[in-house]
Amino acid sequence: VQVFLEKVAKTPVRQSGQQPGRLIFALDATASREPTWDHACQLQGEMFHETSLLGGLEIQLAYYRGFGEFQASAWTTNSETLLRQMTSVFCLAGETQFRKVLCHALEETRKGPVDALVFVGDCIEEDVDSLGAVAGELAILGVPVFIFQEGVDRIAEFAFKQVAKLSNGAHCRLDEFSAQMLRELLRAVAVFAAGGRPALGTLANKEGGVMLQIAHQVKDR
Repeated sequence: VQVFLEKVAKTPVRQSGQQPGRLIFALDATASREPTWDHACQLQGEMFHETSLLGGLEIQLAYYRGFGEFQASAWTTNSETLLRQMTSVFCLAGETQFRKVLCHALEETRKGPVDALVFVGDCIEEDVDSLGAVAGELAILGVPVFIFQEGVDRIAEFAFKQVAKLSNGAHCRLDEFSAQMLRELLRAVAVFAAGGRPALGTLANKEGGVMLQIAHQVKDR
């Protein structure tokens, strides 16, 4: 969590008149994620809601599942559109396709600036060196990968940490007690990307609690 906050704090603050921030939110929608899928929808919905109030963040939803299926939505600032897309997705058994997520972020960044890639998943069944190569390319283009890992899969943890490190992002492992923290971290990075430190500070002063702690740590850097 601390590393994640430090990475958020180092993200360049957007100035008024610039293009909106752009965030790719990617999810593993294979069968192992089914027990937590509804909760993920709720968390993402809250993040969309917060950033839509600012009007300064474009979000693209991406996910993989089943037999080689990978989908990515159009870029939009409309939270209702994203929620409809999110809630229409259901989990299907299949192997992980995390490299497709990274390559997609790379392709999108070559078309136009992408400020961050957020990924939520629980396992990895792919070659770590191959993932690391793409993560390094993302770092060169300035796209940090923030990874939230569900469960305690050590192989996945190693791979996720490597990708986060190579992309100048951060890795945070979650458990059943981390839902509130995940909610606040997702909202923090989204609000910060959309409106910089002032927007995050305003939200923190309004809500207090964990969000205020996050804002203070960002402000101090």
